[in-house]
Amino acid sequence: MHTIEEWTSIEEWTADLALRLLPETNGRKIEVFRGSVIVSPHANVDHQTVSTELVYALRQAAKAVGLFAYPEVNLISGDDLFIPDFGVFRQSGGGKVAMNIADALLLGEIVSPGNRRKDIIDRPKQYAAAGVPWFMRVECRNRVPVVALHSLVEGEYQPVAAAAAGTRFVMREPFAFEIDPADLLDE
Repeated sequence: MHTIEEWTSIEEWTADLALRLLPETNGRKIEVFRGSVIVSPHANVDHQTVSTELVYALRQAAKAVGLFAYPEVNLISGDDLFIPDFGVFRQSGGGKVAMNIADALLLGEIVSPGNRRKDIIDRPKQYAAAGVPWFMRVECRNRVPVVALHSLVEGEYQPVAAAAAGTRFVMREPFAFEIDPADLLDE
């Protein structure tokens, strides 16, 4: 076990270093970006509910075509370590501590009030720069879920489909999937 003093003496963190030195946790998210460690608490209950319901539904659709959907996986991109809210991958993550961003087909973020910039601007830019072909975002302003899908076109994400609670979100690529965003919350 390493001490806090040892961890704080590290001048530049990498994904590999974080995965080797930091303890596995079901608590706070620990990510590495540009050499710095970022620690975040879990999001609110609505965020967790949306994540659970969406990943379950995505998992069924992805599995039907040989893909794998997971919540909050450790994702290595060069020296960075991200933990997207959810993702769909070309290969199984079974038995792995982390997945490589090159295996991601679709990554997604559920917008949290305290992380709006990260979820709407920063993460999509990072995923696009790594060449992830699809990005999905879920927002729940005033507890009204909206799902939006974006496709990578010339290095930037372009909107493809979107729907708010009470209507059907439908996508045909990268695999067939549809849901009423209202089904993502408890009520």
